Amino acid sequence: MAETTTATDTAAGVVDPAAWSCPAPLRDHPRVVMGHGGGGALSAELLRHLFVPAYGNETLEGLPDSATLSLGGARLAFSTDSYVVRPLFFPGGSIGDLAVNGTVNDLAMSGARAAYLSCGFILEEGTELSVVGRIAQALGAAAEAAGVTVATGDTKVVEAGHGDGVYINTAGIGLVPEGVDIRPQRARPGDAVLVSGPVGLHGVTILSVREGLEFGGPELVSDTAPLGGLVAVMLETCRDVHVLRDPTRGGVAATLNEVAAASGTGIVLSERAVPVPEAVANACGFLGLDPLYVANEGRLVAVVPRAEADAVLAAMRAHPQGAGAALIGECVAEHPGMVVARTAFGGTRVVDLPLGEQLPRIC
Repeated sequence: MAETTTATDTAAGVVDPAAWSCPAPLRDHPRVVMGHGGGGALSAELLRHLFVPAYGNETLEGLPDSATLSLGGARLAFSTDSYVVRPLFFPGGSIGDLAVNGTVNDLAMSGARAAYLSCGFILEEGTELSVVGRIAQALGAAAEAAGVTVATGDTKVVEAGHGDGVYINTAGIGLVPEGVDIRPQRARPGDAVLVSGPVGLHGVTILSVREGLEFGGPELVSDTAPLGGLVAVMLETCRDVHVLRDPTRGGVAATLNEVAAASGTGIVLSERAVPVPEAVANACGFLGLDPLYVANEGRLVAVVPRAEADAVLAAMRAHPQGAGAALIGECVAEHPGMVVARTAFGGTRVVDLPLGEQLPRIC
């Protein structure tokens, strides 16, 4: 098997990253495993080899976070997501906040401004109604902050021991502005890769609360937030944003691998340029995790034409949700479909699609 450790530049030239990769072994899972929900390679296999063939329609092509549809002369974005986070409450938010922000953000990644949500609660028998009430209040407040209306919903109850207190599903619809075409297939060599702020906060916050660990000071708070306003500002500056993705499960690494695979471009990432909070760096160093794979709930990754990057970056930094925005890489013609990181030590390494997820049940 080819070497997969970090390689450095040599006098003969840069080592070809493609030479390091090797095909992953075929996986045969007769039963569902936690990795199938992690947003990595196992999730992709489940979708492409089980669900997509079962549904069989062109709308699913590319597996976007939200589908862009034409209906009655309007361009709509439509998305749905389910939330099973444990614990239900954490610094910076709750499952109620996530249920709104996650779906609003999936719509925003198509350039849409969310308008309406549906909300389904699955409650476990024995859960205190005061807990359900706190979550419902948080969900309503998050919807108001995001400028969306919870227009319909449903409630189901399952027997004690067959749930984990509260699960929530939300679906959302929004309008896509005229002339906006945002999808991962549009990334092209020469494009700049931007991130809207520090990464890894949500995943490490959930980990710290769940396991009772302390990794830093007051900065360790989930980044969960609606991104529709930030996207609107970006589109006012550059109508031709090529790609938007929110790096939730699987983090920035999974997101960039999906973009590279969909567009057939290579992506070169500068590790030094990726904003990683000290508390996240401490936690990842202690636990042997990579911040690029840690989940976020209020960040976006954007791919924009290089000529527009500085203007878009300035617009992002002027918005509260983009104050920590940074240019972290570029799309290249070399090593198509592969993401490579330039390390702080002058070497390069392949940033592969994660198999499963470092920490399950984070959203």
